[in-house]
Amino acid sequence: MSLLVTGGAGFIGSHTCVELLNSGEEIVVMDNFFNSTPKALDGIRQITGRNFKFYEADMLDKSAVDKIFSENNIEQVIHFAGYKCVPESVKKPFLYYSNNIRGTLNILESMEKYGCRKFVFSSSATVYGIPDAVPVREDFPLSAINPYGSTKLIIENLCREMQRADNTLTMILLRYFNPVGAHSSGLIGEAPTGTPNNLMPIVIEKALGKRDRLAVAGNDYPTPDGSCIRDYIHVTDLAKGHVAAVKKARELKGGCPAYNLGTGRGYSVFEILDTFERVNNIDLGYVVGERREGDAPEIYSDPSFAEKELGWKAQLGIEDMCKDAWNFAKKSI
Repeated sequence: MSLLVTGGAGFIGSHTCVELLNSGEEIVVMDNFFNSTPKALDGIRQITGRNFKFYEADMLDKSAVDKIFSENNIEQVIHFAGYKCVPESVKKPFLYYSNNIRGTLNILESMEKYGCRKFVFSSSATVYGIPDAVPVREDFPLSAINPYGSTKLIIENLCREMQRADNTLTMILLRYFNPVGAHSSGLIGEAPTGTPNNLMPIVIEKALGKRDRLAVAGNDYPTPDGSCIRDYIHVTDLAKGHVAAVKKARELKGGCPAYNLGTGRGYSVFEILDTFERVNNIDLGYVVGERREGDAPEIYSDPSFAEKELGWKAQLGIEDMCKDAWNFAKKSI
């Protein structure tokens, strides 16, 4: 029996593959390298000392997806594959709906065809929209404020409706905000192929001299230091959360629970920047710029339900996130 990891060469996917292999799982990985690199697969093998089946395949290619299921006894699917850039989704909504939803439908259809009953979905805390209060709990109202978030919410709704129609299905939804860091070995990490939009890759570009200016988007928010607060989580902790979800899915005889994977506290933009400078002995020379439209002052999750149900809790802190991200960046030059 094997686990299929879609998007397994990506940032979160590759780290999850490492943790799955280290825990003794047999995995099959598929990726089309749209926003990832084959080097990540080499890194996974080097870190774990284990090999695995890999298929270079696009989830929009139904025959390719079916081929993976027909050639392997897939017990569970962990579904990471999908486009994930919020600003791009606003400019190209059809692209995001077409890829993320059609691709997921192909995965779910092949699961049904080949008798695979357990699905772990890499969702997003964007399904909470802009919450009225923090910390965010799983029972908060769901909404979406951009096409990327809409695709996640639609897929979540589909999972819930499928499970209600067939109570033998087990479909776990994992929600998280801001994965950062890299594997402590420096062999795998975040390597976006396009222009980065998230804070840490932008910081890395500035530290490497690939970016002339690093501007904080506003310093007059109603937070302790005036900058926005977000739920940053080390990608290794996040990967271990996925392993915990896989084990939980095996225990359940059905259901569609959702879990927040976070640290339980928020870090401000200034905290991230100042910590990065301190632990890596780098002067980023950042400045304060204009606010971005639509930014909520403070969003972070309550992960206590995941700790109770999955036996999982984030262990790594902001210093680890900053050190490991920079270690990977230096080794990737």
